[in-house]
Amino acid sequence: MAAATAVVTPSGLEDGVTRSHGEGAGEAVVERGPGAAYHMFVVMEDLVEKLKLLRYEEGLLRKSNLKPPSRHYFALPTNPGEQFYMFCTLAAWLINKAGRPFEQPQEYDDPNATISNILSELRSFGRTADFPPSKLKSGYGEHVCYVLDCLAEEALKCIGFTWKRPSYPVEEVEEEIVPEDDAELTLNKVDEEFMEEETDNEENFIDLNILKAQTYRLDMNESAKQEDILESTTDAAEWSLEVERVLPQLKVTIRTDNKDWRIHVDQMHQHKSGIESALEETKGFLDKLHNEISRTLEKIGSREKYINNQLEHLVQEHRAAQAQLSEARERYQQGSGGVTERTRLLAEVTEELEKIKQEMEEKGSSMTDGAPLVKIKQSLTKLKQETIQMDIRIGVVEHTLLQSKLKEKSNMTRDMHATIIPESTIGSY
Repeated sequence: MAAATAVVTPSGLEDGVTRSHGEGAGEAVVERGPGAAYHMFVVMEDLVEKLKLLRYEEGLLRKSNLKPPSRHYFALPTNPGEQFYMFCTLAAWLINKAGRPFEQPQEYDDPNATISNILSELRSFGRTADFPPSKLKSGYGEHVCYVLDCLAEEALKCIGFTWKRPSYPVEEVEEEIVPEDDAELTLNKVDEEFMEEETDNEENFIDLNILKAQTYRLDMNESAKQEDILESTTDAAEWSLEVERVLPQLKVTIRTDNKDWRIHVDQMHQHKSGIESALEETKGFLDKLHNEISRTLEKIGSREKYINNQLEHLVQEHRAAQAQLSEARERYQQGSGGVTERTRLLAEVTEELEKIKQEMEEKGSSMTDGAPLVKIKQSLTKLKQETIQMDIRIGVVEHTLLQSKLKEKSNMTRDMHATIIPESTIGSY
């Protein structure tokens, strides 16, 4: 497992940002770089590795009879319905692995409700989900990879898994054993000896006057020796034998080092010569291609001019027809506007006419109908009967009143006679 991966964060994502496996994909938000479009491939590969750590093949795929997703399954669109179902199934399993109870979604469940439940669980873990839920409906994309990656990290935390620094195996480099001669040197030794000589020269203090005197004596000795050497007394055969004997000791072998700057300079010169030779070969082909393209463009330009000249009258006719068409469209729009207004007025007048017809029908039916007349006659007959009954009652009441008046009058007369008679009798006495 890689301890760190260079990623690009999406809305939940940047080129050159370093993220450890323990961090949530898409948590750090910086400016989107040119590699942002490929970030979800990196997150998807990390997700597959985390799912393998969680043993999802045994715990989910075999039980649900599902195929293992590819390394870029949720990064590329293949089958949105199948990808959405796989996303919901994985998310539910990861939430359960993280220690939260979550029902496994079924095929006919409401997708909006399922997505909202998954996002609510994601927020309960303290993760951000600042994107619309509709981004998850497609079943693929950077937001789907982000949600699953966050849930996988929470599941790893729940089981106590922690990322450790990678331990790289130490590769043993077999060094070539080269027999060392007394005369064999390396670049490092040459540099060291050269630096030692320089330091020794710097440390030793030399008097200039003494140096001049020594130089003068040496020049005088050399001039005297040169005069003696003008005639050589050495045998050529002995000289050749001595050269052959000393030659192996004078051999200097410099061991090459790939890290040495001289090797790099030689490589640069080799590459430069290769580029120059390739450029010379390629330049001829490019020039030839450029000439062919230029000639083709000239031919195309001449043909265009010829076609334009030949079809000038047709172009003029087409422009005139376009102008007439635009005028006709304007007239049509104006006429259609007047027709619309008149149609509205006609609808209003028709509605008023229908109301008037309905009122006339009601009045005509009421005038030709005899039911009201029958009702009036019945009412008159009833009134006459009531009038007769009232007359009878009035007669009875008048008769009763007359009897009461006559009775009162008779009583008054009797009372008057009763009072008059005793007074006359008293007067007689």
